[in-house]
Amino acid sequence: MSDKPSTTLPATVEKVIKPILPSEPEKAQIAIHGADHLYREVRIENTLTDENGEKVHLKPGAEVEVTIAAEPEATTASD
Repeated sequence: MSDKPSTTLPATVEKVIKPILPSEPEKAQIAIHGADHLYREVRIENTLTDENGEKVHLKPGAEVEVTIAAEPEATTASD
């Protein structure tokens, strides 16, 4: 368990974007459920590491989770 305040949201991989240049990384476009419409999509490098340390890639349609975490001093108490 992390000491950082955090929230985890469900998300779906909408598409995998191939790079224009071979030297660029492939990207995964992820739609975060519950986020505002104009801000719900993020793009990340499509390289993850599995439990064995092997590199893997996300597939379109994959259900994922997006976790946002912050240092305690970067947060304020709720009113």
